[in-house]
Amino acid sequence: MELKKVKESRFNQNGQPGNTTDQINHEGKPWNWMLFPFSSVRVSQDSIIAASVGYGVYEIDEFGEWTKLAAGLPPQASVNRLQLHSGILHACTSEGLFLYEDEEWVDTGLAVPCSQYRILGGTGYAATEYGLWSEVRGEWQKFACPGKKVFDFMNLPQYLVVGHESGIALYDRFMDEWAEFELNRAVTSLSVFRGHLVGASEKGELLIGDKRGLFERIRFNGKFVFSVVSIGIDTYVCTDHGLFRLSMIQNQFALLSVKLGYPVTDVELRNGRLYMATLFQGIQYLDI
Repeated sequence: MELKKVKESRFNQNGQPGNTTDQINHEGKPWNWMLFPFSSVRVSQDSIIAASVGYGVYEIDEFGEWTKLAAGLPPQASVNRLQLHSGILHACTSEGLFLYEDEEWVDTGLAVPCSQYRILGGTGYAATEYGLWSEVRGEWQKFACPGKKVFDFMNLPQYLVVGHESGIALYDRFMDEWAEFELNRAVTSLSVFRGHLVGASEKGELLIGDKRGLFERIRFNGKFVFSVVSIGIDTYVCTDHGLFRLSMIQNQFALLSVKLGYPVTDVELRNGRLYMATLFQGIQYLDI
């Protein structure tokens, strides 16, 4: 069941938020009424955390109260992604990587623009404008693709896969070798579907690997793909036409609609409920 659509917003005539206080007055409005263009959503045990493009990070508690998590975060920072690891919230921003601790953002020491953060084998890795970095004993070091802008990366049993400004880099742990797949476009998001490496390109295409080193670029009826997200056994495709689930019908890749009607940029599942970050309709949810 979808929350009712909201006609009212807090943007003023200049397109800026009309209320910039930390605690947002939402009296009489549904919990998802904030209409910032959201880029990322994560769900903790107690709240929903959403990142907006250019307007900061917000927490929505169980009572529907919106609180801006502003302390310690540079006001000019644009948040690209949020990540929750062991209950610790991280924000990948244009001003670097931050973690949320004791009700304020703390600089992790990585001060370059960051697009993704993951913990792999107990070590933190960050996709940055200057390659893939790793945190070793509290110090950040360049790890891979130093000459490329990295947007996403993914850990597989045999491979480390990196999406960068011109394609995909793949590290084979068994062979201790890197392979480069130049695609002449940036790969901004990565996932796996039925053994196929899949991704989203900066041009809104869905990229699908053939398991032999070649990649097919697919456009589905003019849809612009923002990201691909794996949740459990499902792979979701966030597009400007809505949210879809990647499927295969008669050996052909297909998109099955999950929620249409507005652009979806990110998705999170918790307790049977899909939470969607949207560009124009706030944070929406769908029970599945």
